[in-house]
Parts: sequence; C-alpha cells; structure tokens
Amino acid sequence: MAVSLFYFFVFPGLLFAATIGAFLSWFDRKITARVQFRKGPPLLQPFYDFFKLLLVKETILPRHGSPLLFLLAPIFAVIGATLASVFILLPLFSINTGFKGDLLVIFYLLTIPSFSYIIGALASGNPLAAVGGSREMKLILGYEMTFILVIAGIIMKCEQHFDLNTIIQTQQEGTPFIGSISGVLLFIVAIFCIQAKLALVPFDMPEAETEITEGIFIEYSGAAYAMIKLAKYIMLFILPALIVAMLMSGFNLHGINILWAILKVLGVVLALTLIRNTNPRVKIKQAISFFMIWMNLIAVIALVLIAFGL
Repeated sequence: MAVSLFYFFVFPGLLFAATIGAFLSWFDRKITARVQFRKGPPLLQPFYDFFKLLLVKETILPRHGSPLLFLLAPIFAVIGATLASVFILLPLFSINTGFKGDLLVIFYLLTIPSFSYIIGALASGNPLAAVGGSREMKLILGYEMTFILVIAGIIMKCEQHFDLNTIIQTQQEGTPFIGSISGVLLFIVAIFCIQAKLALVPFDMPEAETEITEGIFIEYSGAAYAMIKLAKYIMLFILPALIVAMLMSGFNLHGINILWAILKVLGVVLALTLIRNTNPRVKIKQAISFFMIWMNLIAVIALVLIAFGL
C-alpha cells in the first residue's frame, strides 16, 4: 500500500510528473517567445503561476450551476492525469509492478481530464463555458477514434501485445517502430492527436481566448484553476512520453542514454510547440474533418503497411 501511494503521489506520479511538466511548459513558452522574437519567461515561471493561483488568488464560485461539480471537476482531471502518468512512466523507468502498462487502460485514463473539463464547464452555468464544453465534446469525437487507430497500429507492430513493457522491450531489442514507413505515419498522426488532447493551436477551439474568452475555463479562478494548470502540466509530459514509449523505444537510463531520453521528450514537445506557432486556429468543423478524414486515412494506410511488414 505504501509503495503504491509513493508511486501515485511522488514518483513517477503526481509530484514528479507535475514538476517535469512545469519545466516542459517553460520550454514550450520559451520556444514560443523565441519564435516571436521575445525573451520569454524565467525558468520557474510555471511554478510561480501555479502557486500564485493556489495560495494567493481567490476562488470565486459561479452564481448559477452546481458548485460541487464545478470544484470537483479539476480534481478529477488531476487524478486521471496522475493515474495515466503512473501507468505510462512505470514501464518507461523499468519499474516492475503487477500492472504492465496496458495501452487500452492508459487510453481511457487519458480521456478523464477532457471529460472533467466538460463537466466543470457545464456545471458553471456560463453559456460561454457551455459553448467551450460543446466544442470539447466534438473535438473528442474527432481525435479519439484516430488515437485508437494509432494504438491499434502499435499493437499490430508488437505482435498483438498490449502492454508497454513488451512494446518498449521489443523496440530496444530490435528497431524503434518509428524507423519504418508505417511508424513514421503513426508518429505524424499521434503528434496531431496529442496537439488536440492538449488543446493547443490549431485545436484550441474549446478555450479560444479571442472568441469565447477561455471557454471551458472562463469561470475558474484561484485554487480550482491551479488544479487545471496542474493537470495540464502533467499531460504535457506524459503524452510526449507515451509517444516515446510507443514509437521511439522508450527510455534507456544508462550513461549517455539518459541525455538521449531527455532529448526525445524535448523533441516531441518542440514539434508540438512549432506546430502551434506556425498555424492559425481552425474551426471545430474543420478540426473534425481533419481527423475523421485525413488523419484516419493516414492511420489506415499505416495499418495496411504494417500488415505487409513495412
């Protein structure tokens, strides 16, 4: 029991994943600033933002709606993100437990933050939040089907094995899956799915500051909004880490390979950052069409190539 609590709250769970995610958030903001010819924030700015919201800013409850669901939604988001981080990072750090990182379990856990945001938005009673929640629901319908096709491709490449331990081991004993044509296609699709899961431009329609003024988060402030920040920090780390595990042979934490593991995660985050800084926000209809038609088509082509051993 004590070991399980340590995994959840300390390493590789809440404390570790949130800390690394905060540093990745700084990296993302720093690269964004450089692209825009700005200096960018200091290294600890994400921590300042979080603790200011948690300890200084007042949590204001909306007059209409359900205050209980409104406050519980961010907590559910953090719990879902933390559980996903434990199940993704345990295999990556070669920590042997009874759970071996079943991809389908991880897939469902990764949907908890998004559904939590929707619940919180609808519980706020704000019409702009409801618009944001509606957009989030439609976006989920677009990218989740595509993401499950990516997972299906990984399972096919690993001879029907579902667990991350075996997937990582198979790549380390042979060739990383991204070293094949089908692997490159799956990587491209996975990057865009993660872009949508993180609600980054061009798929930030649920928040859309210039249209619906933060949308699903419009009523959040103080400690409640700090929990949303925390969940986003965790997701910014574990989603790139999942791509590294599924397609880039995971982590090899021996000698110089530690640096290579860090660079792989940074490389994925860099790709996400460059995409969001070089593309405008699309309409929700365009986003759904993009995933349901083009990304699904690429994923299906990858599945066919896998069937032919490519």
